[in-house]
Amino acid sequence: MKIVAIVQARVSSSRLPGKVLADIAGQSMLSRVIERVRRIPGLSEVVVATTLAPEDEAIVEECGRIGAPFFRGSENDVLDRYDCASKEHGADAVVRITSDCPLIDPVESGKVVDAFLAEAADLAANDIITTYPLGLGTEVVARQALHFAWSHATKPYERQHVTPYIYQHPEQFHLVSVESPSNHGSLRWTVDTPRDLEFVRAVYARLAGGFCWRDVLSLLEREPGLTEINRHIRQKALEEC
Repeated sequence: MKIVAIVQARVSSSRLPGKVLADIAGQSMLSRVIERVRRIPGLSEVVVATTLAPEDEAIVEECGRIGAPFFRGSENDVLDRYDCASKEHGADAVVRITSDCPLIDPVESGKVVDAFLAEAADLAANDIITTYPLGLGTEVVARQALHFAWSHATKPYERQHVTPYIYQHPEQFHLVSVESPSNHGSLRWTVDTPRDLEFVRAVYARLAGGFCWRDVLSLLEREPGLTEINRHIRQKALEEC
């Protein structure tokens, strides 16, 4: 089975434009995400899915710098972008990662891949039930299920967020939830605002490059004030496209 990680990325962002290329300890956020995703066990390839918008030429240039293959597609129909990218790269299954998660953990993401394979799932994810910090989200979806969603999803948020159609039709798909033994779902490790970026930069300034998510937890135990940097940020709902 060919499993391809597809990392969605674009320059435009309503809350923090250009965040995907923001500097984190001397590398772009996109580079930080890619270097961590490449360590997920079982992957055949890691691809950046960006858009045809002129401003996203900057992402194409960054992909060239870091040696990452890329696909360019629809700006707002991200489901279409994923469907086309997965077809172009011959994927049997897609690992969906967003480019605003520079603390993504390869081992924990690998557990989602393992669950997907072991359970012969249509979709496995570690955020169906929120036990991991926001920012470690990993979805593994069968190409056939992804294409079915592509052909049936009609609502704007279903197209922009890729997998809601699958989640909302459990009678049609075999869904597998991967959960942490301890609940850390209240923690916010994604980057959507300047305060989120400040938090992630603080983490990278204190930890060596190969750190795992439990190293971040230990850091927050030592320096609980770091959590306060972005605790107040509200995550947008799916319908807020």
